[in-house]
Amino acid sequence: MTYRIRTSPAVRCATLALAAALPLLACGIAQAADAWPSRPVRVVVPYGPGGAVDVATRKMAQMLSTQTGQSFVVENKPGATGTIGVSQVARAAPDGYTLVANDTTYSLLPHIFKQLPFDPAKDLQPISAFVFAPMALAVSNDSPYRKLDDLIAQARAKPDTITYGSGGPGTTPHFAAEGLALATNVKFMHVPFKGAAEATQAVLGKVIDFQFASTTGVMGPVQGGQLRLLAVSGDKRLAVLPDVPTFAEAGVKDFGVVNWTGLWAPKGTPPEVTERLQREIAKAMASEEMQSFATKMGAEPRAADAAEFGRILADSSVMWGNVARSIGYDAK
Repeated sequence: MTYRIRTSPAVRCATLALAAALPLLACGIAQAADAWPSRPVRVVVPYGPGGAVDVATRKMAQMLSTQTGQSFVVENKPGATGTIGVSQVARAAPDGYTLVANDTTYSLLPHIFKQLPFDPAKDLQPISAFVFAPMALAVSNDSPYRKLDDLIAQARAKPDTITYGSGGPGTTPHFAAEGLALATNVKFMHVPFKGAAEATQAVLGKVIDFQFASTTGVMGPVQGGQLRLLAVSGDKRLAVLPDVPTFAEAGVKDFGVVNWTGLWAPKGTPPEVTERLQREIAKAMASEEMQSFATKMGAEPRAADAAEFGRILADSSVMWGNVARSIGYDAK
């Protein structure tokens, strides 16, 4: 026996209308994603201007503006080791028009704060990392410390008298310096600033003895003869500074800290938008302009997609967690 369900003409009309509308709705969603960006994109840098993250992000924003025909506007929102700016983006609409930039410090945050104003795993999603730069120990050009051994020897003879600056407690430069202190069995005195650029000015003004910084953030004053690098991380010397030894060559083994810059979006941002953004970043990093920019900054000119970026974040978290526990800084 066959049963037939009878429907009213009104219901049949509504059903037909819905069926006709679904392809149009899907087309509209696809067109909306294809149209991104149709208005300016805000990129928050959670540190002050002039630091490594700011320099690399502004260059990338310039490239993305050119490639997409839409403005990518960088805004500095410093404070609380970057958590103020990051939390603003974590609460933003997931529409692709608000992004946040950061560096390796992002991996440190869960280890230095017992409670964050956002959930790194649930509130934000990594998009792409780019401009992979070694960390360098910088002193003023007329510093009495000509070699890394000189600085370490003084720190060993007079603990807590050799001062270094960073963009704040818990930042990558802070932990890099403490990692060096652990590796060489010395004690430095940490002087925090509002951003890496302020720490650089303090080195130049001889307020502090040295600074750990990404080469991206200090290459300008280094090439201008104002700063001198005693050592760089990584397994080889920089082509732009062939006379600067690696930490391994200077006697500190296994000091391979690399600082990268990356972009995140609020969780739930449409995949069409995040995939477009990844493609644009990869295209930018493949350009002669960005290749030249990164190389001159002593950085590796490449981009990592979301999957690789996620693995980098996981590895960085393990590494920095070990350092945090070693120096008694782990918030957990």
